[in-house]
Amino acid sequence: MVPDLVQHPRMEIIQTKDIHKSFGTLEVLKGIDLSIQSGEVVSIVGPSGAGKTTLLQILGTLSRPTSGEITLDGVAVHTLSDRELSRFRNTRIGFVFQFHHLLPEFSAYENVCIPGYIAERPREEVESRARELLEMLGLSHRLNHKPAELSGGEQQRVAIARALINAPAVLLADEPSGNLDTKNKEEIHRLFFTLRDTLGQTVVIVTHDEQLAQMSDRRIEMVDGLIHPATPNL
Repeated sequence: MVPDLVQHPRMEIIQTKDIHKSFGTLEVLKGIDLSIQSGEVVSIVGPSGAGKTTLLQILGTLSRPTSGEITLDGVAVHTLSDRELSRFRNTRIGFVFQFHHLLPEFSAYENVCIPGYIAERPREEVESRARELLEMLGLSHRLNHKPAELSGGEQQRVAIARALINAPAVLLADEPSGNLDTKNKEEIHRLFFTLRDTLGQTVVIVTHDEQLAQMSDRRIEMVDGLIHPATPNL
């Protein structure tokens, strides 16, 4: 079973130094210095086009910076090869998107297990952990249901369980409640803080939802490719 309210020591889990990202002549990120501690829930906010999602993709190693350095969980990820990055991403980073991206032909339980199988972890360990996570997220009665048989909120909780299966150093979420009704949105928001409190999970969220941003341990505002001076690193 997942333990309750475990105390986890704080350490720097993400550090970026002078991150720039350009697409052709368009400079989207203009020098991002950021430090995030383990066990923090951090929201990144700002207007469309500010560079929020680009930054999240770089933090998640889905995109490489044009220049700058990134250290995640003690690894200088900007120095890794594509193959090394793929392995690192699978085992150390969990992703949650606005749309759940569950595989429709597989059950909730199977969807959660897949990243563990890809990581070549022992099958029994993966399957036991998948059951624990789905139970913790209130889905023990939905293990064998396929995505089409689940509500939007249930699908997103399955996606969160899938993101957690390999015990990632950080959970990255891009507008995770943007496609949900008010009730399910509030449940997903509370869930991130439950994960912080029970697992010591670090969560970085790009969101337009000001309520979620204000709930977070830290709110970082981006404007025109830079972190707003009013929201410096802590």
